[in-house]
Amino acid sequence: MLSRFSLSGAELTDKLVSVALPVAGLLVFLLAWNLSAQRIETSLGQFPGPAEVWQQGGNLVEEHRAQREKAAAFYERQEKRNAKKLAENPDYVPRQRRYTGKPTFFDQIGTSLVTVMLGFVLAAAIAVPVGIMIGLSQSLYSAINPLIQLLKPVSPLAWLPLVTMVVSATYVSDDPTVPKSFLNSMITVMLCCIWPTIINTAVGVSGVSQDHVNVSRVLRLGPLTHVFKVVLPSALPMVFTGLRLSLGIAWMVLIAAEMLAQNPGLGKFVWDEFQNGSSNSLGRIMVAVIVIGLIGFLLDRGMLLLQRFLSWDNSAALR
Repeated sequence: MLSRFSLSGAELTDKLVSVALPVAGLLVFLLAWNLSAQRIETSLGQFPGPAEVWQQGGNLVEEHRAQREKAAAFYERQEKRNAKKLAENPDYVPRQRRYTGKPTFFDQIGTSLVTVMLGFVLAAAIAVPVGIMIGLSQSLYSAINPLIQLLKPVSPLAWLPLVTMVVSATYVSDDPTVPKSFLNSMITVMLCCIWPTIINTAVGVSGVSQDHVNVSRVLRLGPLTHVFKVVLPSALPMVFTGLRLSLGIAWMVLIAAEMLAQNPGLGKFVWDEFQNGSSNSLGRIMVAVIVIGLIGFLLDRGMLLLQRFLSWDNSAALR
Protein backbone atom coordinates (compact mmCIF):
# COMPACT_ATOMS: atom_id res chain seq x y z
CA MET A 1 0.00 0.00 0.00
CA LEU A 2 2.83 2.37 0.89
CA SER A 3 4.67 1.80 -2.39
CA ARG A 4 1.45 2.21 -4.31
CA PHE A 5 0.76 5.47 -2.45
CA SER A 6 4.32 6.68 -3.14
CA LEU A 7 3.95 5.86 -6.84
CA SER A 8 0.68 7.80 -7.00
CA GLY A 9 2.35 10.70 -5.22
CA ALA A 10 5.20 10.71 -7.76
CA GLU A 11 2.75 10.62 -10.63
CA LEU A 12 0.80 13.48 -9.08
CA THR A 13 4.00 15.49 -8.71
CA ASP A 14 4.91 14.87 -12.34
CA LYS A 15 1.49 16.03 -13.47
CA LEU A 16 1.66 19.16 -11.33
CA VAL A 17 5.09 19.99 -12.72
CA SER A 18 3.91 19.37 -16.29
CA VAL A 19 1.11 21.88 -15.74
CA ALA A 20 3.02 24.38 -13.61
CA LEU A 21 5.96 24.84 -15.98
CA PRO A 22 3.89 25.90 -19.02
CA VAL A 23 1.78 28.19 -16.83
CA ALA A 24 4.92 29.75 -15.34
CA GLY A 25 6.37 30.25 -18.80
CA LEU A 26 3.15 31.91 -19.98
CA LEU A 27 3.07 34.22 -16.94
CA VAL A 28 6.69 35.27 -17.49
CA PHE A 29 5.91 35.97 -21.14
CA LEU A 30 2.86 38.09 -20.25
CA LEU A 31 4.88 40.05 -17.69
CA ALA A 32 7.72 40.68 -20.14
CA TRP A 33 5.20 41.67 -22.82
CA ASN A 34 3.45 44.12 -20.48
CA LEU A 35 6.71 45.75 -19.35
CA SER A 36 8.03 45.99 -22.91
CA ALA A 37 4.77 47.42 -24.28
CA GLN A 38 4.91 50.30 -21.79
CA ARG A 39 8.25 51.38 -23.26
CA ILE A 40 7.33 51.19 -26.95
CA GLU A 41 5.71 54.22 -28.55
CA THR A 42 4.58 53.91 -32.18
CA SER A 43 3.03 56.29 -34.68
CA LEU A 44 -0.37 54.86 -33.68
CA GLY A 45 0.25 55.23 -29.97
CA GLN A 46 1.61 52.97 -27.28
CA PHE A 47 2.16 49.35 -28.17
CA PRO A 48 -0.72 47.29 -26.77
CA GLY A 49 -0.16 45.19 -23.68
CA PRO A 50 -2.09 42.08 -22.64
CA ALA A 51 -4.91 44.07 -21.01
CA GLU A 52 -5.60 46.17 -24.11
CA VAL A 53 -5.41 43.13 -26.39
CA TRP A 54 -7.93 41.35 -24.16
CA GLN A 55 -10.20 44.40 -24.39
CA GLN A 56 -9.95 44.53 -28.17
CA GLY A 57 -10.73 40.81 -28.32
CA GLY A 58 -13.94 41.52 -26.40
CA ASN A 59 -14.74 44.36 -28.81
CA LEU A 60 -14.36 41.99 -31.77
CA VAL A 61 -16.75 39.54 -30.12
CA GLU A 62 -19.30 42.32 -29.58
CA GLU A 63 -18.96 43.48 -33.18
CA HIS A 64 -19.63 39.93 -34.35
CA ARG A 65 -22.75 39.70 -32.19
CA ALA A 66 -23.97 43.07 -33.47
CA GLN A 67 -23.52 41.95 -37.08
CA ARG A 68 -25.39 38.70 -36.42
CA GLU A 69 -28.25 40.68 -34.88
CA LYS A 70 -28.35 42.99 -37.91
CA ALA A 71 -28.39 39.97 -40.24
CA ALA A 72 -31.20 38.33 -38.26
CA ALA A 73 -33.22 41.58 -38.35
CA PHE A 74 -32.60 41.92 -42.10
CA TYR A 75 -33.90 38.41 -42.84
CA GLU A 76 -36.85 38.93 -40.52
CA ARG A 77 -37.86 42.12 -42.37
CA GLN A 78 -37.42 40.31 -45.66
CA GLU A 79 -39.70 37.45 -44.57
CA LYS A 80 -42.38 39.88 -43.40
CA ARG A 81 -42.20 41.84 -46.63
CA ASN A 82 -42.47 38.70 -48.76
CA ALA A 83 -45.35 37.39 -46.64
CA LYS A 84 -47.20 40.69 -47.05
CA LYS A 85 -46.71 40.70 -50.83
CA LEU A 86 -47.84 37.07 -51.08
CA ALA A 87 -50.96 37.92 -49.15
CA GLU A 88 -51.72 40.74 -51.59
CA ASN A 89 -50.75 38.76 -54.68
CA PRO A 90 -50.66 34.91 -54.52
CA ASP A 91 -48.73 34.83 -57.82
CA TYR A 92 -45.88 36.88 -56.41
CA VAL A 93 -42.49 35.11 -56.47
CA PRO A 94 -40.58 35.94 -53.26
CA ARG A 95 -37.10 37.35 -53.74
CA GLN A 96 -34.47 36.16 -51.31
CA ARG A 97 -31.56 38.52 -50.86
CA ARG A 98 -28.41 37.83 -48.88
CA TYR A 99 -27.25 40.07 -46.10
CA THR A 100 -24.23 41.98 -47.39
CA GLY A 101 -22.84 43.43 -44.20
CA LYS A 102 -19.12 43.70 -43.55
CA PRO A 103 -17.47 40.36 -42.62
CA THR A 104 -16.59 40.19 -38.95
CA PHE A 105 -13.35 38.92 -37.44
CA PHE A 106 -14.93 35.50 -36.89
CA ASP A 107 -16.21 35.42 -40.46
CA GLN A 108 -12.63 36.02 -41.60
CA ILE A 109 -11.43 33.16 -39.40
CA GLY A 110 -13.98 30.83 -41.01
CA THR A 111 -12.94 31.91 -44.51
CA SER A 112 -9.26 31.29 -43.76
CA LEU A 113 -9.94 27.86 -42.26
CA VAL A 114 -12.03 26.72 -45.24
CA THR A 115 -9.38 27.98 -47.68
CA VAL A 116 -6.42 26.39 -45.90
CA MET A 117 -8.14 23.04 -45.43
CA LEU A 118 -9.19 22.78 -49.06
CA GLY A 119 -5.71 23.76 -50.24
CA PHE A 120 -4.12 21.30 -47.83
CA VAL A 121 -6.45 18.43 -48.79
CA LEU A 122 -5.80 19.08 -52.48
CA ALA A 123 -2.04 19.09 -51.83
CA ALA A 124 -2.25 15.87 -49.81
CA ALA A 125 -4.33 14.16 -52.51
CA ILE A 126 -1.54 14.87 -55.00
CA ALA A 127 1.50 14.55 -52.75
CA VAL A 128 0.84 11.17 -51.12
CA PRO A 129 0.40 9.19 -54.39
CA VAL A 130 3.37 11.00 -55.97
CA GLY A 131 5.49 10.32 -52.89
CA ILE A 132 4.56 6.63 -52.97
CA MET A 133 5.46 6.34 -56.66
CA ILE A 134 8.86 7.99 -56.38
CA GLY A 135 9.58 6.12 -53.15
CA LEU A 136 9.01 2.80 -54.93
CA SER A 137 11.08 3.72 -57.99
CA GLN A 138 14.65 5.01 -57.69
CA SER A 139 14.61 5.99 -61.37
CA LEU A 140 11.45 8.05 -60.95
CA TYR A 141 12.90 9.63 -57.80
CA SER A 142 16.05 10.64 -59.68
CA ALA A 143 13.94 12.16 -62.44
CA ILE A 144 11.58 14.16 -60.20
CA ASN A 145 13.90 15.12 -57.33
CA PRO A 146 15.55 18.06 -59.19
CA LEU A 147 12.10 19.51 -59.90
CA ILE A 148 11.12 19.17 -56.24
CA GLN A 149 14.32 20.84 -55.06
CA LEU A 150 13.82 23.65 -57.56
CA LEU A 151 10.21 24.45 -56.65
CA LYS A 152 10.25 23.71 -52.91
CA PRO A 153 11.93 26.99 -51.83
CA VAL A 154 9.72 29.25 -53.97
CA SER A 155 7.95 31.86 -51.84
CA PRO A 156 4.17 32.30 -51.95
CA LEU A 157 4.85 35.92 -52.89
CA ALA A 158 6.30 34.61 -56.17
CA TRP A 159 3.54 32.06 -56.82
CA LEU A 160 0.62 34.37 -56.10
CA PRO A 161 0.95 36.71 -59.14
CA LEU A 162 1.30 33.73 -61.47
CA VAL A 163 -1.66 31.94 -59.93
CA THR A 164 -3.77 35.11 -60.10
CA MET A 165 -3.04 35.59 -63.82
CA VAL A 166 -3.68 31.94 -64.69
CA VAL A 167 -6.96 31.84 -62.76
CA SER A 168 -8.10 35.10 -64.35
CA ALA A 169 -7.30 33.75 -67.82
CA THR A 170 -8.85 30.30 -67.42
CA TYR A 171 -11.69 30.79 -64.96
CA VAL A 172 -13.91 33.08 -67.01
CA SER A 173 -17.49 33.52 -65.83
CA ASP A 174 -19.87 36.43 -65.37
CA ASP A 175 -21.30 34.77 -62.25
CA PRO A 176 -18.59 32.47 -60.83
CA THR A 177 -19.74 29.83 -58.37
CA VAL A 178 -16.42 30.04 -56.52
CA PRO A 179 -14.84 33.51 -56.14
CA LYS A 180 -11.56 33.96 -57.96
CA SER A 181 -9.94 35.37 -54.83
CA PHE A 182 -10.73 32.12 -53.02
CA LEU A 183 -9.17 30.05 -55.82
CA ASN A 184 -6.07 32.25 -55.85
CA SER A 185 -5.43 31.68 -52.15
CA MET A 186 -6.28 27.97 -52.24
CA ILE A 187 -4.03 27.16 -55.21
CA THR A 188 -1.17 29.20 -53.78
CA VAL A 189 -1.47 27.28 -50.51
CA MET A 190 -1.47 23.99 -52.41
CA LEU A 191 1.63 24.86 -54.44
CA CYS A 192 3.61 25.86 -51.35
CA CYS A 193 2.64 23.07 -48.95
CA ILE A 194 2.79 20.06 -51.26
CA TRP A 195 6.54 19.45 -51.05
CA PRO A 196 7.06 18.28 -47.43
CA THR A 197 4.44 15.57 -47.87
CA ILE A 198 5.98 14.36 -51.13
CA ILE A 199 9.48 14.21 -49.64
CA ASN A 200 8.52 12.56 -46.35
CA THR A 201 6.21 10.06 -48.04
CA ALA A 202 8.97 9.09 -50.47
CA VAL A 203 11.46 8.68 -47.61
CA GLY A 204 8.98 6.58 -45.64
CA VAL A 205 8.19 4.34 -48.60
CA SER A 206 11.83 3.83 -49.55
CA GLY A 207 12.62 2.92 -45.93
CA VAL A 208 10.14 0.03 -45.71
CA SER A 209 11.81 -3.03 -44.17
CA GLN A 210 13.23 -5.45 -46.73
CA ASP A 211 11.73 -8.30 -44.70
CA HIS A 212 8.25 -6.88 -45.32
CA VAL A 213 9.03 -6.56 -49.03
CA ASN A 214 10.23 -10.19 -49.14
CA VAL A 215 7.05 -11.40 -47.42
CA SER A 216 5.00 -9.51 -50.00
CA ARG A 217 6.93 -11.21 -52.79
CA VAL A 218 6.48 -14.64 -51.23
CA LEU A 219 2.74 -14.06 -50.96
CA ARG A 220 2.73 -12.74 -54.55
CA LEU A 221 0.75 -9.66 -53.66
CA GLY A 222 -0.38 -7.44 -56.52
CA PRO A 223 1.08 -3.94 -56.85
CA LEU A 224 -1.91 -2.17 -55.29
CA THR A 225 -2.27 -4.78 -52.54
CA HIS A 226 1.46 -4.45 -51.82
CA VAL A 227 1.11 -0.68 -51.49
CA PHE A 228 -1.98 -0.73 -49.27
CA LYS A 229 -1.09 -3.76 -47.13
CA VAL A 230 2.68 -3.40 -46.77
CA VAL A 231 4.10 -0.07 -47.95
CA LEU A 232 1.55 2.44 -46.70
CA PRO A 233 1.14 1.05 -43.15
CA SER A 234 4.93 0.99 -42.70
CA ALA A 235 5.41 4.49 -44.12
CA LEU A 236 2.45 6.06 -42.31
CA PRO A 237 4.47 7.77 -39.53
CA MET A 238 6.64 9.54 -42.12
CA VAL A 239 3.56 10.39 -44.19
CA PHE A 240 2.00 12.09 -41.18
CA THR A 241 5.23 13.93 -40.46
CA GLY A 242 5.02 15.36 -43.97
CA LEU A 243 1.34 16.19 -43.55
CA ARG A 244 2.01 18.03 -40.28
CA LEU A 245 4.78 20.07 -41.89
CA SER A 246 2.60 20.79 -44.91
CA LEU A 247 -0.32 21.94 -42.78
CA GLY A 248 1.90 24.32 -40.81
CA ILE A 249 3.32 25.75 -44.03
CA ALA A 250 -0.17 25.99 -45.53
CA TRP A 251 -1.41 28.10 -42.62
CA MET A 252 1.57 30.49 -42.80
CA VAL A 253 1.35 30.78 -46.58
CA LEU A 254 -2.37 31.50 -46.47
CA ILE A 255 -2.02 34.50 -44.15
CA ALA A 256 0.70 35.97 -46.39
CA ALA A 257 -1.34 35.32 -49.55
CA GLU A 258 -4.47 36.92 -48.11
CA MET A 259 -2.49 39.93 -46.97
CA LEU A 260 -0.73 40.43 -50.31
CA ALA A 261 -3.69 39.81 -52.61
CA GLN A 262 -6.34 41.32 -50.33
CA ASN A 263 -8.30 38.10 -50.44
CA PRO A 264 -10.89 37.59 -47.66
CA GLY A 265 -9.52 36.06 -44.46
CA LEU A 266 -7.34 36.78 -41.45
CA GLY A 267 -4.51 38.13 -43.58
CA LYS A 268 -6.79 40.77 -45.07
CA PHE A 269 -8.10 41.60 -41.60
CA VAL A 270 -4.54 42.31 -40.40
CA TRP A 271 -3.75 44.42 -43.45
CA ASP A 272 -7.00 46.38 -43.22
CA GLU A 273 -6.33 47.19 -39.57
CA PHE A 274 -2.80 48.29 -40.42
CA GLN A 275 -4.13 50.54 -43.16
CA ASN A 276 -6.89 51.84 -40.90
CA GLY A 277 -4.38 53.41 -38.55
CA SER A 278 -6.75 53.96 -35.64
CA SER A 279 -5.69 53.92 -32.00
CA ASN A 280 -7.24 50.44 -31.65
CA SER A 281 -5.56 48.94 -34.72
CA LEU A 282 -2.45 47.62 -32.99
CA GLY A 283 -4.52 45.89 -30.33
CA ARG A 284 -6.75 44.29 -32.94
CA ILE A 285 -3.73 43.17 -34.95
CA MET A 286 -2.27 41.56 -31.83
CA VAL A 287 -5.57 39.72 -31.28
CA ALA A 288 -5.30 38.39 -34.83
CA VAL A 289 -1.66 37.36 -34.27
CA ILE A 290 -2.58 35.40 -31.14
CA VAL A 291 -5.56 33.76 -32.87
CA ILE A 292 -3.40 32.83 -35.87
CA GLY A 293 -0.88 31.18 -33.56
CA LEU A 294 -3.58 29.40 -31.57
CA ILE A 295 -5.26 28.05 -34.70
CA GLY A 296 -1.90 26.85 -36.03
CA PHE A 297 -1.30 25.03 -32.75
CA LEU A 298 -4.75 23.43 -32.79
CA LEU A 299 -4.33 22.30 -36.41
CA ASP A 300 -1.05 20.61 -35.49
CA ARG A 301 -2.62 18.92 -32.45
CA GLY A 302 -5.48 17.77 -34.64
CA MET A 303 -3.04 16.12 -37.05
CA LEU A 304 -1.34 14.41 -34.10
CA LEU A 305 -4.64 13.01 -32.88
CA LEU A 306 -5.44 11.78 -36.38
CA GLN A 307 -2.03 10.13 -36.58
CA ARG A 308 -2.57 8.44 -33.23
CA PHE A 309 -5.90 7.11 -34.47
CA LEU A 310 -4.68 5.86 -37.85
CA SER A 311 -1.02 4.99 -37.32
CA TRP A 312 0.70 2.31 -35.27
CA ASP A 313 3.23 4.93 -34.05
CA ASN A 314 1.10 6.19 -31.16
CA SER A 315 4.08 7.69 -29.35
CA ALA A 316 4.26 10.44 -32.00
CA ALA A 317 1.13 11.99 -30.52
CA LEU A 318 3.02 12.69 -27.31
CA ARG A 319 5.85 14.68 -28.90
